[in-house]
Amino acid sequence: MKQITSSQNPFIKSLILLQEKAKARKQSGMFLIEGIREIELAIKGDYTLITVLFVPELLAEKNKNAVILSTIEGKSAEIIEISKEAYHKLAYRDTTEGIIAVAKTKQNVLSELILPENPLILVLESIEKPGNIGAMLRTCDAAKVDAILIADIKTDLYNPNIVRSSVGCLFTNQIATGTTDEIITYLQQNKINFFSATLQNSTSYHTQDFTKPTALVVGTEATGLTKAWREKATQNIIIPMQGEIDSMNVSVAAAILLFEAKRQRGFNL
Repeated sequence: MKQITSSQNPFIKSLILLQEKAKARKQSGMFLIEGIREIELAIKGDYTLITVLFVPELLAEKNKNAVILSTIEGKSAEIIEISKEAYHKLAYRDTTEGIIAVAKTKQNVLSELILPENPLILVLESIEKPGNIGAMLRTCDAAKVDAILIADIKTDLYNPNIVRSSVGCLFTNQIATGTTDEIITYLQQNKINFFSATLQNSTSYHTQDFTKPTALVVGTEATGLTKAWREKATQNIIIPMQGEIDSMNVSVAAAILLFEAKRQRGFNL
């Protein structure tokens, strides 16, 4: 088995670039996954692992040495043993398990989505904060949403903070990206009603019927959704609030809307 002890090793340096630079991820088509659960979910989500790096003593501390074998069983990934020094140069999280995988990114295109007859979809427009995207991916996994569509994405989908904050739910959801116009056209062509969360010309969300093919659309907290989403929506919706402010964190708003849709569809809350 190959071993790397120096944090100055050229391969380790190339992986640090993957961790830190969206440009490096885009050019190489690769990204890093840190943690046992996240790697297992990536495999379950049909991501291709290229390399698995591990620190024996850190895995041993977690009593999970065998995971390195079970995780990549039947896979063609190269296994490399690395030193603690090299590992901590790569690790993004404060708490660590001693294992990192290099994986191939996916194209995440609309044409590859596989939807059921009556889908429930979350659409995000121009969300900038990776933490918010990660939180919504977790909510979508919890609600078993059929797809997440990201319009005019403002951050790299394989940003390590999205991987981390989604706790692996980046890999458990169907995700596609596109422009606002492309996604609106996709929804219209597939006869999916879409409800835009906005202050303008809106009605309370709980009065709407989300039991048919439905997409719930949320935008940035600062500027909200663009004109196209407001004007072409099946209905603009709002979450009534009683306080002094007129908006809430976008991930919280998305969760409220999604679980109302699940309630209407018979999910036992």
